[in-house]
Amino acid sequence: MKPFTLPDFYSPHPARLNPHHDYARVHAAAWAERLGMLGEPGVDGKPIWDAEKLERMGYALLCAYTHPDCDAETLTLLTEWYIWVFYFDDWFLDAYKRTGNRAEATRYLARLEEFMAEPGCPAPEPENASEAGLADCWARTVPVMSEDWRRRMRRSTHNLMVESLWELDNIARDRVANPVEYIEMRRRVGGAPWSAALVEFACGAEVPGRFAEERPLRVLCETFSDAVHLRNDLFSYEREVRVEGENANMVLVLERFLGLPTQAAAELTNDVLTSRLKQFEHTALAEVPPLFTERAATPEEQLAVTRYTLGLQDWQSGGHEWHLRSSRYMNSGVDRGPTGLGTAGARLRPGLRVQLNQHVPPPRVAGPLPVNGLEMPYVVGVNPHVELARADVAEWAASVGLLDPRVGWTAESLADADFPALLAMADPEADAETLKLRSRWCTWGSYADDLGTRVFRADPVSGRDQLRRLPLQLSESAPAPSSPLEFGLAALWRDTSAVCDDSGRNRLRAALIELVDGWITVLENETRNRLPDPVDYLELRRITSGGPLFGALDALHSPGVVSDPAVADLADSGIVRQLQHSAQDYTGLVNDLYSYQREIEYDHELHNLVYLTQSFLGCSRERASAIVVDLANERLRQFELVVRDQLPGFMADHQLSEEVRAALLTHVDRLRDHMAGNLHWHIRTGRYSEAAPRVSRTRPALGRPPGPFVSVHAAPAARR
Repeated sequence: MKPFTLPDFYSPHPARLNPHHDYARVHAAAWAERLGMLGEPGVDGKPIWDAEKLERMGYALLCAYTHPDCDAETLTLLTEWYIWVFYFDDWFLDAYKRTGNRAEATRYLARLEEFMAEPGCPAPEPENASEAGLADCWARTVPVMSEDWRRRMRRSTHNLMVESLWELDNIARDRVANPVEYIEMRRRVGGAPWSAALVEFACGAEVPGRFAEERPLRVLCETFSDAVHLRNDLFSYEREVRVEGENANMVLVLERFLGLPTQAAAELTNDVLTSRLKQFEHTALAEVPPLFTERAATPEEQLAVTRYTLGLQDWQSGGHEWHLRSSRYMNSGVDRGPTGLGTAGARLRPGLRVQLNQHVPPPRVAGPLPVNGLEMPYVVGVNPHVELARADVAEWAASVGLLDPRVGWTAESLADADFPALLAMADPEADAETLKLRSRWCTWGSYADDLGTRVFRADPVSGRDQLRRLPLQLSESAPAPSSPLEFGLAALWRDTSAVCDDSGRNRLRAALIELVDGWITVLENETRNRLPDPVDYLELRRITSGGPLFGALDALHSPGVVSDPAVADLADSGIVRQLQHSAQDYTGLVNDLYSYQREIEYDHELHNLVYLTQSFLGCSRERASAIVVDLANERLRQFELVVRDQLPGFMADHQLSEEVRAALLTHVDRLRDHMAGNLHWHIRTGRYSEAAPRVSRTRPALGRPPGPFVSVHAAPAARR
């Protein structure tokens, strides 16, 4: 019996077939045989692939559907790239995922990377079919692509290979990831960003380097990737989970996390898939054109991005059509709808359960939201300089104009919020000057957040203009500040840049620009009354809650270490990203839980995961709250699992020096301090209590708690 019935997919565009399909199929099959992929034995002595299996899986058909417009030679090379990547996946599964030989897998992957050399640089002699395939495809592709593209392609190929160890570790532990971890890591191991890079090659349209890291282009790639992977999870569930024993599949993730039956988990996976496709469309139509205007894009640059976007769109449609036909996946008995000339449009039906552009925000229920079950195993420390920081913030905020009646900021409300207490617990070892400076940054960022909600939302044109002016304060020729927001940033930039080197200033500037862009995105959603996509919300939340900003400020504590090339190279590794993002998500979700009444009932905001969960699942706020609590706890457990079980091996694999190891462990301690202090501050601050917008209260004394918070464990079913 099939584990579930495939849901109705959102398919807004017809798939088209490249006329050179047969040419690519014949030539690519001969290539695979020549390089030794057909007949190479697995650990059981049986061939991993043979000619019949390759023909049945139909990778030439995949490429013909996903790249309908390229010429015959390009289509053949693309087909060979895909044969290589699927062969690598099956070979790695057989050699390492089933045997659990992590040490040998690490050595194998490290050697494989040597076959992505720069033009003119030597590469090793291939010793097996996987190495030969990568070396051949790389050598024939990169000569016509830029250095920037080669860097991005190398990074995405590295990720899909190296992050296979994440799957290997989870299989060995019989561990199923939490939903946020799964989506983030699936991008790296699943290969869709790699496919997006090949779209640029296929279309002859490289994304201009100066646009590649801009939010709209990042979101296009991320939503494309998520949709590709979620679709694959639906089709491959039976093969991967029931037959091969893998556990990296979103249907299984939702079964475990939400306690759903398989069919319901499949339907919800399809809802997330539809949501990501809607986010792709919104980004392409509403965010890319303003980017062209703001960055003065040339006609050639606009054409390249447009062709790339259409190429991603073709890939989605073609990838779906291929999944319906390939023997690799669960597709027997699928109703493909009408076929034949002129019937493609008849099969364009929307996903039935999610139409985000038609979503109505759920009712805003009055009263505080109960928060139960948050776990916190760490002891909270208090910086001894907290009173100095309190006095300093009160004086500084008044001096730059943040005591602003437009946003309800008074001396009393600022004291009630007590931002220095947050920083005193999040950074208990900082010296007095550092604590004062970080408290000022936190105060300024919170003022900007309230300004956006209470002033800019009523006048979004002026609000966008003011936000876009902020980065001007980060230059040597900055204009004179014209608002409290600019006065505050100018003062902070002056004081902070004076105590850091060029590398620190550049990192801080980049973090601030990213923060401002995030605020603008939130403002756009709020003024359009647009409920954000839940995945996009979480990733945007890490930015707007100050994750990159405070990461840049943290780096100022050890400039000699963070400027070490070894540390810089590790920053994008899966292990370090999991540490950063799981900690940032825990603090952000805690804020969503405790700020719910203020944001949803009082300020009528949309950007809160409890509220978005109510909308997305159609559930009560109490059930949504329990789900968000579960997610926060899972992110905390993931953080500890990485520290306990993965970080020691990671440091050994990379042969890190004692200095770099100490820096990473110190970073772990700082993240723990931040999570613990953030939770304790939310419990005691007056910023989010029911009377906060109107009445001043006496601030409770901030003392050092006698021990760690008590973890509250309730049965998941009871809380849901």
